Amino acid sequence: MTIVQFLSKISQFGKNSLFLLILTTACQQSKSDNQLLKPLPQDSFIQVYFNHSQSSEYREPYRDRIRKGDNLEQIIIDTISQANSTIDVAVQELRLPLIATALVKKHQAGVKVRIILENNYSRSWSDFTNQELTKLTKREKDKYQEFQKFVDINEDGQISQQEINQRDALQIINNGKIPLIDDTADGSKGSGLMHHKFIVVDNRFVIVTSANFTLSGIHGDYDNYDSLGNVNNLLKIDSVELADIFTKEFNIMWGDGVGGKFDSKFGLKKPKRDFQQVSFGNNNITVNFSPTSPTKLWIDSSNGLIGKTLKSAEKSIDSALFVFSAQRLSNILETRHQKKVKIRTLLEPDFAFRFYSEGLDMMGISLSNKCKYELNNQPWQNPINTVGIPLLTSGDLLHHKYAVIDEKTVITGSHNWTEAANTKNDETVLAIANPKVAAHYVREFERLYTNAEFEVPRRIEKKVKQQEKECL
Repeated sequence: MTIVQFLSKISQFGKNSLFLLILTTACQQSKSDNQLLKPLPQDSFIQVYFNHSQSSEYREPYRDRIRKGDNLEQIIIDTISQANSTIDVAVQELRLPLIATALVKKHQAGVKVRIILENNYSRSWSDFTNQELTKLTKREKDKYQEFQKFVDINEDGQISQQEINQRDALQIINNGKIPLIDDTADGSKGSGLMHHKFIVVDNRFVIVTSANFTLSGIHGDYDNYDSLGNVNNLLKIDSVELADIFTKEFNIMWGDGVGGKFDSKFGLKKPKRDFQQVSFGNNNITVNFSPTSPTKLWIDSSNGLIGKTLKSAEKSIDSALFVFSAQRLSNILETRHQKKVKIRTLLEPDFAFRFYSEGLDMMGISLSNKCKYELNNQPWQNPINTVGIPLLTSGDLLHHKYAVIDEKTVITGSHNWTEAANTKNDETVLAIANPKVAAHYVREFERLYTNAEFEVPRRIEKKVKQQEKECL
């Protein structure tokens, strides 16, 4: 309802009806907000899901609430339940007990299950000693306290072994005797990050997601009822060829598994492979796994694949990114902008205005770190005003790592647009050419873009002016 329509109704019904009108309008708006959008058609081989989707709803299994979104955990569980022979899981963090329980059930049924985690998240919280707990960072302590609340099922302030066995995902996996390693299995202290988030089932089904298998990654913070979880996407892909590519990546990292030979390979120890392409149905997919040594050609790296795909844009590039600090990708976007390609970018608020953010470059802003500017820093000569931050519930993060090119090609995966992801971490990046798949990401972008802020914060403007005086 417009302001003119609103004032017109007041004049029709009189001032005494103002309260009733406001109440009615609010109820109509609430009803509209709760209506689901019509689901978009899915490709036969690639299904796309979002935990903040406006075209579906589900009941959360842990906080027992109905909310909008796709239940990413249930999609993972359903895929695991299909397994007849093998399940390979490579994910940075796994804390969801229902996923753990589904894996144990399949393992006990004779399915070969293997799990790889990032070493910072491969220990059960239940195993930490009091001395170790005192050394945790504030962020880690907050996560531990949330874990305690989550595990305390009867809310009596005491955590029993029975509650741990029901709610501690890693304890469930350990009790189920599922083989598990982390990125120290190569004899090192770990790669940059084992940041993969994929599952391969029966050498046929592949799940690739931006989400960690945690409460905050999928459903929402346990002690914040309003939280809907970090904003994430998930793909379920039916392709033997693609599954074979991911299985080979998994096997390189797995080595002999828990055998202790230190023949696992993570990070830069992994062999360099060229981009790998598969085509099936109406899909053409290019895959690459990080990292690539900075001594190798950038064009052959994961960021190189992203850059190559961005260069193909003729009309538009819409990107929703957790963190964007890769200078070369910003330079490519600026070149496309000069070619009249429409550029729109949404960034996670926590990272959007840091000195290394390429979002600042796109706005024509240059920030230093103690008067030291980034090497090759290049603010755009013709800045754009279509770089923004989405408005999310407190505690929730924009965790996507995707872009849509010309509404027909999608870049997605676990790979953040950073140099660390490119040259240190174990990561996945996919470039998928299929308008039907892209349409889902377009809708998600429009949802976020509609509720976003695009003005540079005053604190940043003030900081720039201050640096102009101090950093001469």
